Amino acid sequence: MRLPPLLPLLLLLGGRAVSPQDSLSQLPTPRNPKIRLYNAEQVLSWEPVSLSNDTRPVTYRVQYKYTASEWDDVAEVNCRKTTETWCNFTEAGLLQGFPRHFNVSLRVQAELGDRVSAWATVPWFQHYRNVTIGPPENMEVAPGEGSLIIRFSAPFDIDTSMVTFEYYVYYWEEAGTRKVKGPVKSNFISLDDLKPLRVYCLQVQAELVWSTQGISLLGNLSNTSCHKTTMDAATKLEQAILTFVGASLSVVLLVGACFFMILRYRGLIKYWFHSPPKIPLQIGEYLKDPAQPILETLDKDSSPKEDVWDSVSIISFPEKEQDAHQSTLNQSAGPAQLSPERGH
Repeated sequence: MRLPPLLPLLLLLGGRAVSPQDSLSQLPTPRNPKIRLYNAEQVLSWEPVSLSNDTRPVTYRVQYKYTASEWDDVAEVNCRKTTETWCNFTEAGLLQGFPRHFNVSLRVQAELGDRVSAWATVPWFQHYRNVTIGPPENMEVAPGEGSLIIRFSAPFDIDTSMVTFEYYVYYWEEAGTRKVKGPVKSNFISLDDLKPLRVYCLQVQAELVWSTQGISLLGNLSNTSCHKTTMDAATKLEQAILTFVGASLSVVLLVGACFFMILRYRGLIKYWFHSPPKIPLQIGEYLKDPAQPILETLDKDSSPKEDVWDSVSIISFPEKEQDAHQSTLNQSAGPAQLSPERGH
């Protein structure tokens, strides 16, 4: 039985009429989906889908798959009907996210009622292969005797049976040459043989090593911090000796300077520290009133007591010396004493 000649035409027209309806029911695909892997974080984000002819909110659906599995919804987080433009698989640190050594692929789709968009797929990733490593956390620096002791924690928790962290310390004296110590697997590092009482600046960097895969990823450097070392035993002894010598020299110089000043300005010092002479009271009164009989006043004030001696010494002269002494006395007596004899 032959079909009416009009039926193929109707089928053809009908097929052409369905295609525009399907295109109108299709939502725009979310653009620029990307995964953020920073330390332990796993966050998928994308640009929002905007519609000019519909004000209803667009929701999004996120799915994942491993290398040998099928696409599936993420059950642990609310990324099935979300209005957000991101999906955090490690939200609030309560979830571990996808296994960090697995190959993971993600895709996102926009939905609005019965209308959906095409899937926007993110290239597969492996956390330990693609992660961005931050600087070590909780860093503390304790100055020691000619040393700096550094303590810190890992940027994030890892499976140490699979990967390890190694650390590098970059340090330099102010305006000096930069040096590096590492790799060190411990989170306790001591910088020894530093100059005492000097300021050193430092930065710490972590490196993730996945030996079985031949992968090593350097992390970000920590902020620069500067610290001053303390004195070692030799420096303390040297400083004590210098302090003692300096103090001794200061005392000697001070004593010498005082002695020199005393010798040089002895008269001036004597003048400063001695009270000026005072006129006796009686003379002062006489100067005030010259008519006052000063001599009689002094005689009245003098003590009427006779002089008293504790001891009396009798001096005898030899015979010759006695004659000489007698002749001296006779000569000193003069003619006044001899005139009476002449009268006799």
